[in-house]
Amino acid sequence: MNAINFDRLGDTLASLTQSFAATAAEHDRDASFPFANFAALHKHGLLALTIPAADGGAEADLATTARVIAAVARGEPSTALVLTMQYLLHRTAARSWSPEILRRLRADAVQNGALVNALRVEPELGTPARGGLPATIGRRVPGGWSISGTKIYSTGIPILRWLAVWGRTDEENPRVGFFLVPRETQGITIVPTWNHLGMRATGSHEVTLQDVVIPEEYGVDLRLPANWAERTSTDLTWMMVLQCTIYDSVARAARDWLVRYLTERAPTNLGASLSTLPRFQEAVGEIEGRLLTNETLVRALIESADRFTPWAAERVLLVKRTVTENAIAVTGRALELTGNPGLSRNNPLERHHRDALCGRIHTPQDDVILTAAGRAAFASVLPAHAA
Repeated sequence: MNAINFDRLGDTLASLTQSFAATAAEHDRDASFPFANFAALHKHGLLALTIPAADGGAEADLATTARVIAAVARGEPSTALVLTMQYLLHRTAARSWSPEILRRLRADAVQNGALVNALRVEPELGTPARGGLPATIGRRVPGGWSISGTKIYSTGIPILRWLAVWGRTDEENPRVGFFLVPRETQGITIVPTWNHLGMRATGSHEVTLQDVVIPEEYGVDLRLPANWAERTSTDLTWMMVLQCTIYDSVARAARDWLVRYLTERAPTNLGASLSTLPRFQEAVGEIEGRLLTNETLVRALIESADRFTPWAAERVLLVKRTVTENAIAVTGRALELTGNPGLSRNNPLERHHRDALCGRIHTPQDDVILTAAGRAAFASVLPAHAA
């Protein structure tokens, strides 16, 4: 068991950022999974950051959790995304999974560095956030469940020890929810399909489950579809803060590289570094403004969660969109300013831009966010006419 040394957390995180950044280009090039990064995180107790202290974790608050995600993402953002999924699932499972299952899951994370994530997206259904019953089915068998189905975009699957598989029962009135599947169970096949533009080291491959048998108690959270309410305000805030932190950190890594490049680049006809030119100073100032906006919004979200005064969902989601678009704008502007050096794969800037673009694909997408915000605006001005 590895406890977090909070007195030296800043030094630990700085070291991890540097270490992860050193191999990030390699993992991006090969779309290889950063197993060593997770070994380092486990060594420092960081895989159990959001697990209750009574079960050996750190029971960290949102501000501390975001600080860890920021440091990891500045080094290698795919690692930060898998880590975010670990943190969020350990928090949300605490409300509905049985105490015995939770103790088992937490002990494995604390002692062995075991990771867990939800497998929800399917080829036909897409993301369940937009409605519909999953095609993955859990059938009753003596003593348990038999699970069959296909999941795509299974983030972190090369390292996951536990799979929280979203599916439905074969009952006359099907229930929907999570079946907890140990990774070593027979009948699980990983199809290496992940070959994306950015966040290439997440190992988000396709997973097929064919007659995968699990104990009855591993049907950890099954409800009638109508009983699946929207996530709590606090859960939504945690998810959006950590997502925003990942992509904002990517943008900050891009800003750091840009500033160093402009300072070191001194064309012979200029006789000074590019950083001395007002044009570049103005452009970097524009970037600083976007990053300040991100910092202010994310800090406000964190404070709203810590003070138990969560914002309305549409405002939380607008923060996600704003921070993501600012991150993309920062990396894109940096590419405009640097030309060929920025686009060269010998430098990290083009990778940062590709990674930042992936912020748009996370649920909820822009159409959902903007529609919710628009409806809320109509309701605030003309309540009787709100749709």
